[in-house]
Amino acid sequence: MPLTLTPPLTDANTSLNSLLVDLLREQQELTAVDRFAQAHETAAEPLQAKYYRSLLPASPPGPGEQYAFEVDLDLCTGCKSCVTACHALNGLDEHETWRDVGLLVGGTSSLPVIQHVTAACHHCIDPACLNVCPTLSYEKDPHTGIVKHLDDQCFGCQYCILACPYEVPQYHARKGIVRKCDMCSSRLTAGEAPACVQACPHEAIRIRVVNQADIAAECEANVFLPGAPEPHLTLPTTNYKTSRVFPRNLLPADYFTVQAEHPHPPLIAMLVLTQLSVGAFCVSEWMNNAARTPAWLALRSWEAAAALAIGLGALAAATLHLGRPHLAYRAVLGLRKSWLSREIVAFGAFAGSATVYAVVLWQFPQAPEQWGPWWTAISAGVLLTGLAGVFCSVMIYHVTRRPTWLGPRTFVRFFGSTAWLGFAATLFAAGFAAALSRELAVGAVLTELMPTLGRGLIVTAVAKLAYEALLFLNLLDRQHTPLKRSALLLAHELAGPALARFALGALGGIGLPAALLFESPAASPVKWLTTVTAIVALSIAGEVLERTLYFMAAVSPRMPGAVKT
Repeated sequence: MPLTLTPPLTDANTSLNSLLVDLLREQQELTAVDRFAQAHETAAEPLQAKYYRSLLPASPPGPGEQYAFEVDLDLCTGCKSCVTACHALNGLDEHETWRDVGLLVGGTSSLPVIQHVTAACHHCIDPACLNVCPTLSYEKDPHTGIVKHLDDQCFGCQYCILACPYEVPQYHARKGIVRKCDMCSSRLTAGEAPACVQACPHEAIRIRVVNQADIAAECEANVFLPGAPEPHLTLPTTNYKTSRVFPRNLLPADYFTVQAEHPHPPLIAMLVLTQLSVGAFCVSEWMNNAARTPAWLALRSWEAAAALAIGLGALAAATLHLGRPHLAYRAVLGLRKSWLSREIVAFGAFAGSATVYAVVLWQFPQAPEQWGPWWTAISAGVLLTGLAGVFCSVMIYHVTRRPTWLGPRTFVRFFGSTAWLGFAATLFAAGFAAALSRELAVGAVLTELMPTLGRGLIVTAVAKLAYEALLFLNLLDRQHTPLKRSALLLAHELAGPALARFALGALGGIGLPAALLFESPAASPVKWLTTVTAIVALSIAGEVLERTLYFMAAVSPRMPGAVKT
């Protein structure tokens, strides 16, 4: 037999064999993740259910019922565990919160009362966010009543933030969309408690099944929470309960804090310029019918072209307010119920009608006199769609039910701007069109138009400035109403812009037009043009400031959440 030599064992071979044995043994063991998954797969219910089972309803909602938060104010200590848990579970950004803890204070100096309040989305029976959304990005689950936001559908117009009286939706600038609490619906479906419910160490937050008809009846009695917006606006379902009797002067800790709101620059530009464009076309058609002077007949095509260019620019500026402007086409989805969708459709139709109006007038200067019913149809299309667009703008802010934005106040402001800027822009366009013409003298043209355009401008400016000044009468109100808070903002924090608004408006809408009424036709064309340029520039600047204050001073009641900074 041949002799077989076995290599001697060395330390290296021994170490190798030991490593292989260890690796094989490790492969047969479950990792921590595997063990965790296996434990939850075989468990009959969530492993922590014993800690929160009593905080969830025994059965799901039936017909006419829905899930709702219930907050026991006697147990809430303001520890903000609910805020932290919601923030962590939903992966919110540093300054993004879907649940806040606020403070109610009252009582007397000898017996003060302090009450913490935790608040999130109230999953209203008639949610304002859902009602106004132009892209149908909200849905109310028919079985659970939970109001959910569809992130993929949203294009970030932020209208729901303005409409919700409880300021629940939060804008996420990086994503360009709005987001909000959905009551951790995926956890509820799996039999788990929402993050805020499970995290509260005092069991102050619960999920209950409520009857929607009962909630509506309770909201009629205005029983919700001291200092909060009136519940009949949206029929919120959250129930705040307590065994104590609160003092009558219990109010949010920041109730008397008056802070300016966000100005929304793209909306300011869009509103001012669309109203200027619509006003210019309205003045143009008025002049075609009521003040058909030779100068006007020679220059009206220039005015129409300028009004069209401004209107198209205004509509382009509106997209800058969207978080995801490439999805702007979705705005028409909510046409059946959203005034924002209706505004977009109306101004889209206005843009088309105005283009036809300007092109026809440019190519056929005598069309208003020669085309008969055809021109009547063209001009009616421009006026109806333009004024409908401005009316939709009014309704957009009226339906938010903010006291400073209610119908009459916004109607006067928006249609007042339409008339004011229409007169100013027409006067400006006529002056420069005359300067570009070889046959017309600037002084003679403006002297001919000033009795109509100048007086119309002055009357409109006086009426609008006087109406805006009426807000300051609310400073005399003994109660700290939202209108008084707006007046306080304008009188203190926003006093500089408010004074500038009235100064620019008075100079551009009253002073300079009045001076032109007495100007000699033989005056230098440069002087005429400089003055009409100053009139339109000051008028636009004044209306931009007016619209900025319109947004920044729009104070309204809100939940006693965190103090705004």
